[in-house]
Amino acid sequence: MEDPYIWMENLNDERVLKLVEEENKRFRGFISDLSDELFPEVWEYYSMPALSSARLTDKGVIAMYKERDRQVIQWLGGETILDSKELEGELNDEVLLQGFTADKSGKLLAYSFSIGGADEGITRIVDLETGEILEEFKPSVWNVTFTGNGYYFSRFYRHGETPDGVKAPAVRLFFRDENRERMVFGKGLGSGYFMGLRKSTDGKWAMLTVTFGWDKADIYIGPIDAPESLEKVYSAEVPAEPIDVVNGKLYVLTREGKGLGKVIAIEGENVTEVIPEGEFPLEWAVIEGSKILAGRLVHASHRLEVYSLNGEKLDEVTFDLPGSVYPLDTDEKRVLLRYESFTVPYRLYEFDGELKLVERQEVEGTFRVEEDFAVSKDGTRIHYFHVKGSKDKKRVWVFGYGGFNISLTPRFIPQAIPFIKRGGTFAMANLRGGSEYGEEWHRAGMRENKGNVFDDFIAVLSKLKGDGYKVAAWGRSNGGLLVSATLTQRPEVMGAALIGYPVIDMLRFHKLYIGSVWVPEYGNPDDPKDREFLLKYSPYHNIDPKKSYPPTLIYTGLHDDRVHPAHAIKFFAKMREIGAPVYLRVETKSGHMGASPETRARELTDLLAFVVKTLG
Repeated sequence: MEDPYIWMENLNDERVLKLVEEENKRFRGFISDLSDELFPEVWEYYSMPALSSARLTDKGVIAMYKERDRQVIQWLGGETILDSKELEGELNDEVLLQGFTADKSGKLLAYSFSIGGADEGITRIVDLETGEILEEFKPSVWNVTFTGNGYYFSRFYRHGETPDGVKAPAVRLFFRDENRERMVFGKGLGSGYFMGLRKSTDGKWAMLTVTFGWDKADIYIGPIDAPESLEKVYSAEVPAEPIDVVNGKLYVLTREGKGLGKVIAIEGENVTEVIPEGEFPLEWAVIEGSKILAGRLVHASHRLEVYSLNGEKLDEVTFDLPGSVYPLDTDEKRVLLRYESFTVPYRLYEFDGELKLVERQEVEGTFRVEEDFAVSKDGTRIHYFHVKGSKDKKRVWVFGYGGFNISLTPRFIPQAIPFIKRGGTFAMANLRGGSEYGEEWHRAGMRENKGNVFDDFIAVLSKLKGDGYKVAAWGRSNGGLLVSATLTQRPEVMGAALIGYPVIDMLRFHKLYIGSVWVPEYGNPDDPKDREFLLKYSPYHNIDPKKSYPPTLIYTGLHDDRVHPAHAIKFFAKMREIGAPVYLRVETKSGHMGASPETRARELTDLLAFVVKTLG
C-alpha cells in the first residue's frame, strides 16, 4: 500500500521543518490571544507543588517534587539535594527529572534526567555525603538497585545491538561493583521483553520480573549479592509481580484466574493462596511488618485493605473523594503512600498499622465528582467520572486511553480546573484495554479486540452528547490512537478532537522508533491476519473525504523518541488534503513526556484554549 507522505518520517527534511513552522504559526493565529489570557490560571494550578515519589532511608525520607518552575529532590521537610534549575544552568538546556532511588543507608542517590523531554537521558550516581558524582550513564539506565557492595541496573538498547548480539530494541540487566560492570541477565531475549528489579524489604533478596508485552510474566529471585544466581520461581501467561520475601516465602500478586488479582505465597514447591480474587481488581500489595496492605480498584478508584500474612481481612479504608493511591516505598515498619484526585495534586500518607496524613496540596473551590455508566455497542457497561463545579454550561472535555493494561484513575489535570471554573465539566472514561476491571478487561481491548475500545469511547461521548453536552474528545499516546480512530469512525459524536503524541499509522508503527515493542498489544502489521484487523481501524488509512470532521488539534513534540512525530504529521497532512478543519501544534523543545514546567504548561494551556474556542 503506497504511502504518499512517507517522506515526512524524515524529521530533518526541510519540507517537514517548514510545515512545522508554518502550522505552528497558523495554530497560534487560531487561538490568538486566548492562550496568553488563560496561561496565568493554568500556570497557577500547574505550579502547585506536587510530590511524585519518595524513598525511606535510615537518615529520613527523600522526596521528589514538581514545583513552580523546577523539580527538586530533597529531604522531607529539609534541605534540597538536587534542583532541576541548577542542572539546566550546568547543561545550558531544558531538563526533566525522570526519577530517583536511594540506598537504605541514605548515603547514595541515583537519579535520571532527560534533556528536551526525550525518553533517553542521563543517569548519575551521587555520594550524598560529599555531593560527588560517582558514575554517569549516557543514555540513562533503569532499575538501579543498591546492594551494599555494588548495584544492579538495566539498559534499554534503542539502537544497534545488545552485548550478546540481539538487535535493538531490547533490555539487559547488569551488575556493577568496584571492580567491573557485567551483564548478569537477559541473554538471548528479544524485542518486547521488559524487566523490573526490586530487592526485598529485608535487603536480602533480588526479585526480578521479566514481562513479555503487557500480558505475560516470569519471576526470578536470588540472594541480593549473587547476581548470577537468579532462579525462575514463577511463570504465568498473565501479569504478575513479586510483593516481598518474608520468612522464606515469596509473596506474589498474580492475575491468574479471572484476571482480577490475588496474592499467593511460594515456598519451594508449595504454592498457597493468601488473598483470593474478589469482585474488583486487586491492583497492588505491599508488606508492612506482619500485615499486607493492598490497593483495590472499585470502579476505577482505590480503597485500601489490610490483611494478615495468612490472608485474614483486618480492615478497610476509603477516602473522601474518588482517588488514586499507590505505595511509594516500604521498610519493615511503615509504608509511604501517595494519593491524588481531580482537585488534589497530592497527599502523602504514612501507614504503620493505621493511616496518617503527612502533607497535602488541594485546590480550593466547589467541585463534585459524579460517576456514571454508558452502554457500549455489545452491551458492556462503561464507567466514567464526571467532574463539575458550581456552574454547568453543558460543555464537557472527555479524556480516554484504553490500552496497555493501564487504568485511568482520578488524577490532577491542571488545565481542567480553569475550564470547570468557567462552567465547563471534565470527564474521564474507563475503557476496555485498561486494567480497571482486571486482565479480562485488558484483553477485551487489545489486538483483534481493539474495536471494543473505540465502541466504548463512542458510547461515553454519545451519552454525554445525548445529555445535552457539547463534547471535546482528548487522548494522548495510545489515547491519541483512540481519539483519531473514533474521529475517523464517528466524527459526529464530538464537537472537537484533541490528539496528542499519537500512534496513528497502524501499518508502520512497528518500523518507527521503539514501535516494535507494542506488537504484543496491537498485533503485527507484517502478519497478514493481524494486518487485516489493523487496517480496518488504522486512522491514517480510514480518512473519508465524504465525512464532515469537527475542529481537530493534532499535537506532538519534535523530540518525542517514543512515538515518532510522523504519526501526527502524516495524519495532519492527509486530513488537510481533504479540507478538514485541522490544526497542527509541534513542540520543538519537548519529547513524549514533556519538557520543562513552563514548556509543558504552555502546551496544556493551548489545549484549554482550543477547547474553549471550539466548544464556545
